[in-house]
Amino acid sequence: MSRSPDGRFDTDRAGYADMLEVALAFPERVWAVEGCNGIGRHVAIRLLADGEQVIDVPPRLSARVRMFATGQGRKTDATDAHSIALVGVRMAGLRPVVDDEQLAVLRVLADRRRAWVRTTPGWSRSCITFCWS
Repeated sequence: MSRSPDGRFDTDRAGYADMLEVALAFPERVWAVEGCNGIGRHVAIRLLADGEQVIDVPPRLSARVRMFATGQGRKTDATDAHSIALVGVRMAGLRPVVDDEQLAVLRVLADRRRAWVRTTPGWSRSCITFCWS
């Protein structure tokens, strides 16, 4: 098993599989992941692909909880995990994470359109902006 005595899992496939195996003991589970649009995205997407429910915990909210729970702002893995779990359990209205491929494609198209408009001459840019608005 690629799990350390303090409850950490390796970041490879074996560690991920071990983490899921431990989680199977909890049939009604929801994963609280911090920063699903940033650093936590890869874990959230893997969990979604495996049929798990994931909610996004905003980093500012978990930092605030960590500050109140510990009386200080020091970051450690244990206090981070605890504060994220507290937010996930106690806060209503957290955003569920969905893997929406169509939305991702639309974001790429919008980004490319913005980049293209920035590089086109002024007269065609105003025409394009007018037509797309």
